[in-house]
Amino acid sequence: MNIAEFGAWIAPQLERLGGDTGVYVKNLITGETFARGENVPVVAASVIKIPVMIEAFRAARAGEIDLEEIHALRDEERLPSCGTLKAMHTGIEMTLMDLIRLMIIVSDNAATNIMIRRVGMDQVNRTLRSLGLEKTTLNRLLFDREASKKGICNYITAGEMGLLLEKLWRGEVVSPEADAQMMEILLDQRLNGKLPFFIDSMGIDVAHKTGEDDGISHDVGVIFAREPIVCCFVGEHVDVPLYERLMQDAAKALCEE
Repeated sequence: MNIAEFGAWIAPQLERLGGDTGVYVKNLITGETFARGENVPVVAASVIKIPVMIEAFRAARAGEIDLEEIHALRDEERLPSCGTLKAMHTGIEMTLMDLIRLMIIVSDNAATNIMIRRVGMDQVNRTLRSLGLEKTTLNRLLFDREASKKGICNYITAGEMGLLLEKLWRGEVVSPEADAQMMEILLDQRLNGKLPFFIDSMGIDVAHKTGEDDGISHDVGVIFAREPIVCCFVGEHVDVPLYERLMQDAAKALCEE
C-alpha cells in the first residue's frame, strides 16, 4: 500500500478511535508522507529513552563519557515496572553501553535514570534542540513522583520522532558509525507487540521503541520494508487495545504490495 492509499485507509479509523493521537509515516526513498496530529505533544512514556541514548552517544564521541565506564548498581536505583535491573543484586557491574542496551531493548527504567543522571537532563534537551526538535523535551526522571504530582512530564510528538528517526537512519545525528550502532540497538528491541506484530512473520525488521502508561501507547520506528518507512504512532487518552491493534494493522498495510 502506498502512502496516499494508507492515508485514505487510516484517517477514518483514527477519527473513530478518538483520543489524542499523532501519526507520522514517511517513505524514506520517495519522500511520500502521511501526517495527522503530528505536531501535538503527548506524554512521552518510554519513547523518551531514544533521546537519552542519542545524548549518551554524542557525549561519548565528544570525549565527555566513556561507554565502557563501569557502573555498580545501587539499591536506591531500582525502579518498578519495565526492565531487569530491579531483579539484579546490588553492586552488579555494567558498562554504560550495557545500560543503554537495557534501556532500549527491554525498556529498563532503572538503567534510564542512571543514564539521565550521567549525561544530564539539560544536555539531552540541548541536543534535541540542535537537531531541530522543539517540542520533544525531557523534564524529569522516570518515576519521579514529586514531579509527577506537580504535573511535570516528558513530551514527544509523532512528527519530531519521525524527524529524529530519519536523521538516525541517514547517519545525521551523531556520526554515521554511531547512528548505525544506535539503529542496531533499536533493531534488537524485545517489546514487539505493536508495529512488528504481523510483519515479523513476513521477515520485515523494525528498529523501534515503544512507550505505554495508563491510556497511553506509542510505537515509533523505521520499518525495513522493500522501501524503508519511518512510522510513528503516539497516543494519549486512547483505548489502548484498540489503538495497538490499529498500529499492528497499519504496519502490515504499509508492507503489503
